[in-house]
Amino acid sequence: MANQVLLHFLVLLFCGALSQPIHYSIPEELAKGSLVGNLAKDLGLSIQELPARKLRVSAEDYFSVRAESGDLLVSGRIDREKICGRKSECALELESVTENPMNIFHVTVAIQDINDNAPHFFGESIELEICESALAGARFPLDSARDADVGSNSLKMYTISPNPHFSLSTKESPDGSKYPELLLEKPLDREHQSSHHLLLTAMDGGDPPLSSTTQIWIKVTDANDNAPVFSQDTYKVSLRENMPPGTLVLQVTATDQDESIHGEITYAFLNVPASTNLVFSINPNTGAITTNGTLDFEEKSRYTLGVEAKDGGVHTAHCNVQIEILDENDNVPQVTFMSFSNQVPEDSVLGTVIALIKVRDRDSGQNGLVACRIQEELPFKLQPTSKNYYKLVIDKALNREQTPEYNVTITATDSGKPSLSSKTCVTVHITDINDNAPVFHQASYLVHVAENNPPGASIAQVSASDPDLGPNGLISYSIIASDLEPKALSSFVSVNQDSGVVFAQRAFDHEQLRSFQLTLQARDQGSPPLSANVSMRVLVSDRNDNAPRVLYPTLEPDGSALFDMVPRAAEPGYLVTKVVAVDADSGHNAWLSYHVLQASDPGLFSLGLRTGEVRTARALADRDSARQRLLVAARDGGQPPLSATATLHLIFADSLQEVLPDLSDDPLPSDPQSELQFYLVVALALISVLFLLAVILAIALRLRHSSRSAAWGCFQPGLSPKSQPVVPPNYSEGTLPYSYNLCIASHSTTMAGFNFHHVVPEVAPPQDLLCDDPSVVICGNNEDPKISDDSSFRQAPPNTDWRFSQAQRPGTSGSQNGDETGTWPNNQFDTEMLQAMILASASEAADGSSTLGGGAGTMGLSARYGPQFTLQHVPDYRQNVYIPGSNATLTNAAGKRDGKAPAGGNGNKKKSGKKEKK
Repeated sequence: MANQVLLHFLVLLFCGALSQPIHYSIPEELAKGSLVGNLAKDLGLSIQELPARKLRVSAEDYFSVRAESGDLLVSGRIDREKICGRKSECALELESVTENPMNIFHVTVAIQDINDNAPHFFGESIELEICESALAGARFPLDSARDADVGSNSLKMYTISPNPHFSLSTKESPDGSKYPELLLEKPLDREHQSSHHLLLTAMDGGDPPLSSTTQIWIKVTDANDNAPVFSQDTYKVSLRENMPPGTLVLQVTATDQDESIHGEITYAFLNVPASTNLVFSINPNTGAITTNGTLDFEEKSRYTLGVEAKDGGVHTAHCNVQIEILDENDNVPQVTFMSFSNQVPEDSVLGTVIALIKVRDRDSGQNGLVACRIQEELPFKLQPTSKNYYKLVIDKALNREQTPEYNVTITATDSGKPSLSSKTCVTVHITDINDNAPVFHQASYLVHVAENNPPGASIAQVSASDPDLGPNGLISYSIIASDLEPKALSSFVSVNQDSGVVFAQRAFDHEQLRSFQLTLQARDQGSPPLSANVSMRVLVSDRNDNAPRVLYPTLEPDGSALFDMVPRAAEPGYLVTKVVAVDADSGHNAWLSYHVLQASDPGLFSLGLRTGEVRTARALADRDSARQRLLVAARDGGQPPLSATATLHLIFADSLQEVLPDLSDDPLPSDPQSELQFYLVVALALISVLFLLAVILAIALRLRHSSRSAAWGCFQPGLSPKSQPVVPPNYSEGTLPYSYNLCIASHSTTMAGFNFHHVVPEVAPPQDLLCDDPSVVICGNNEDPKISDDSSFRQAPPNTDWRFSQAQRPGTSGSQNGDETGTWPNNQFDTEMLQAMILASASEAADGSSTLGGGAGTMGLSARYGPQFTLQHVPDYRQNVYIPGSNATLTNAAGKRDGKAPAGGNGNKKKSGKKEKK
């Protein structure tokens, strides 16, 4: 009991390693299913963990383990004599293997002999011939009996039936076997008794003892005085195994002093098993012992032969020959896999056991010492455990993507000279895990796509690779982020999840979307999945798909064209007007050039190729027509180029009055809608003039109370200029829709003394509007007979100090931006407001709404959109804005900061299709 407790303690202490062998002892011939011992308990294993540990033993022919209790049971017949032969101690060595973790334990089961074999003789009888001259005390060895049992159950003694001439003694041979020897107690007398019959009994030491008998027949022969004598009672010789048949072992020699037939000696084996006769043979005449077959040390290492020498008579002599077989290194080591896992995950930790290996060499001594090794370049190593056991464990990290399998060659080499070795090859397959994320073939992608692409066309392809296998290496592609709106992303692009091809879901427009950014993801199907991202920038390149659009000049809805008035004294290079066009394309496709397609007089005007400025090429001659027409094309730089045309109507005149008759001579069909709009404008202008006159009259009456002379001094003839009546520019794009000259005079003043004041009201009345006040005369032309020769209207030269009044400055209603001089605003906000108003006015002129005049400073927009009108999405066309009637164009902020006022101009434009109403 104490030994079992100590053994259990040692098993627990050295758990995970191979412990000392566990010993059991059982008698042979136990019934099948007999209990040997509780192996699980002796190994320190609980019953609950037995299913997981899979306890089993190697000698399944003799023993088995009950899975429920861990009992070691007898599973087959255990015959000690068959297992161990005549060895004094017999034991079976087992290996007990457990898993999770894998381990092996050595179990030794000692087989105890029982007396289950009775002694037996090889022959049914023994025949002897004894010469009657044999002296008393002569000894005659008899055939021995064989008992397979050992120890106390083996053969113990021989007995013979009582006889006055013979007695029996038991002798022991050098190998421990016992044989009977017949002793002649008193001489024989052939003439008295020629034969004797004895009963020989062999008895073992069992309880109860077993025995067997044989008959001894003794024939008394005639006298032969000398018996053969061997030179040695025992011969010893050593012989190497694997000697070829016919090899001489030794030669025994016996001599007989008798002569003739009684001195002729023959040799023979005595009491030799039949198996020995198959290995050795003896020459009956010479006594030479030779080999009959191959000697194998592993089968039997020692032989004892009995040799008998017999003369021609009845005398014999006996000796023993002891043959020791010497071991040679003739057995290669054997490698046996007790357990082996050929599928190893690549993420296995270092030290994981792949296989449990047992090596065995049947040779003995140094020839049986075996060492194992594997290739050095492998990520495995062999760990010796004990008693020729090795573990194949992982020594380095595994990577299936680099090496998917390993051919492991286990070389077992013994220590003999020369040494023998054997090689066993196994293949270890490395199973894949998802340890590699997809990798894109490019760090980023830049894609150029021409606009107006067909929807559904592929624009790019991303590609990623994953060295893993199966689902771990199966890649799917998706778009995970973009600088586009999430809801609009699916309507722009998509990606094929299998091929990575990126498709355009719609036709791109460079003018709306020039570039966008995508983030694509490559994701494998492992668990957990791994992914990688890559950025793709899509650049939408421009195509020449937008024709230029002419902003100025524009046509009225009724088809009438605006005209520009050019002074007759204009010098060469005089800026007449400017064709303004824009192109929604970009780059070379938006680079505009201007060309004259048709001209009434090709040499009279020049056109700026890039600026679109129309200038006079020479001075006006008398033969030149006063009305000129230019057809101008704005052409972009695309391939093929696109263009737009504009028609310019130019009139050479110094005043508007000169232009009106020409315009009246060109009647056009009246438009009822246009006439209605004209009447509305006249009515609105009349109301505005009446309101303005009322305000002026109220202010004048108020000022008269304080200073009558000062209030009316401005109307004295001496304070007014005595020059000819001046008609200022009466139509300027971007200033006021209309301008009129008012002539104010009293009835007491003579008609020749009229003075003209430059008055620009908020809303100018029509030229044929008559005042009800008899003290005021409104003159719109030079047809009044009361006007003197100074009353003829002439266009004044261009005013170089062209300015806005405070009320006419661009900006919101009531704004006071800018300085008091009325120069072009220095404030960026006011500049943009003015630009927006000018463009809106041009746009109104294009859609027919520009005929409605507005308040001062709003360019006709206040009446339609309100005093706080602003434009937020007007493109920056400041470089293309032209102020008709002047030599200047709008410049950038740098030009404004220089403090340069735009040059004055006297160009006037008027609708050519309108009839003047009186």
